[in-house]
Amino acid sequence: MKLLGPFTQIVTLRGLPEKGVLKDEALEVIKDGGVLLHNGRIQAVGGFESLVKMYPEATVEEITQPTVLLPSFVDCHTHTCFAGSRANDFAARNAGKTYLEIAAAGGGIWSSVSQTRACDEQTLFELTLGRVERLLQQGIKTLEIKSGYGLDLENELKMLRVIGRVQQFFHSKARIVPTCLAAHIKPKDFEGSQEAYLEWITAELLPQIRTEQLSQRVDIFVEQSAFGLAESRQFLQKAKALGFDLTVHADQFTAGSSTLAVEMGALSADHLEASTEKEIHALAQSDTVAVVLPGASLGLGEPFAPARKLLDAGACVAIASDFNPGSAPMGDLLTQAAILATYQKLSTAEVLAGLTFRAAKALKLTEVGRIETGYSVDLQGYACADCREVLYQQGRLKPYGVW
Repeated sequence: MKLLGPFTQIVTLRGLPEKGVLKDEALEVIKDGGVLLHNGRIQAVGGFESLVKMYPEATVEEITQPTVLLPSFVDCHTHTCFAGSRANDFAARNAGKTYLEIAAAGGGIWSSVSQTRACDEQTLFELTLGRVERLLQQGIKTLEIKSGYGLDLENELKMLRVIGRVQQFFHSKARIVPTCLAAHIKPKDFEGSQEAYLEWITAELLPQIRTEQLSQRVDIFVEQSAFGLAESRQFLQKAKALGFDLTVHADQFTAGSSTLAVEMGALSADHLEASTEKEIHALAQSDTVAVVLPGASLGLGEPFAPARKLLDAGACVAIASDFNPGSAPMGDLLTQAAILATYQKLSTAEVLAGLTFRAAKALKLTEVGRIETGYSVDLQGYACADCREVLYQQGRLKPYGVW
């Protein structure tokens, strides 16, 4: 057994509900606290001196500087596996070009598809490995990674195999959740309709993914530039029948698809920048997590998702980075969350919950995201004496230690 401490503050997030508004007064903050660890699990949390007396056999790892201990972050929506850059898209967007104009000029998602297809598996592995390493240093120990820049059998499988190799490399240092996003857009080189492409995914690709055990999750981009509601519903029904968990890129530019996510029992509906009162109500009445992606709003110059309204309505709101080469290249979850909090007036408790146990719910993970007996050892320490400093410094303060 190992005993960590004493920490100036331990913010446990114990006892907080999965849905709705959270006041900062509800945060449990243990001063001069300690955490007892054994076999990758938290055995006890409490006052450091009390734990020293209760567990004299434990090896003590002494914390010698002022430190706030938080659960490690969970980034529940990323596209971290990709090759190439979309700096041209970013510059063109800032110069006034529209999404459709950029796509017509060879940019957009198809640009990333072309660059990722051209990248060999080993190089793609090394690129993804480096990005995940940086995310670990930011206090993110659990992250979802999507495919979706392959869009054919060979390259979708290549991406998912790379994601699996990255998980094997990090082993217990990181928890990676792979998601199949072959339904990102219909590829330009697919001869047939949108419906025919989605049928190909369910008939050819998903069975192969199941055989190789590459992913348990399926995502689809429901949008005017991607897939419509009717064909998406049919696709999600088939994926669900095959035993996959569902998530949906929903309400990014036009409203309506988050209600489809709720209807299908999806684990999460992600984006939600265009959600109206109707969609907000539907999400709040459901068990589907509302995942907001401030990085996409910053990258595209679009409004933020209505996180405040979603919380006030009673929804479970998670915050994720959407780290991708096109719309969200920053890949700094804490900075994005702090900025979102300023614009949406989110409490410290709401942000921390959205980065931890509420985000874990979107990935169907239990025992992750709180500092509580029986939970996984996913901990991060910040060199400060007050937990409010972490968001106040808007991402400038990074964890100095990750356990």
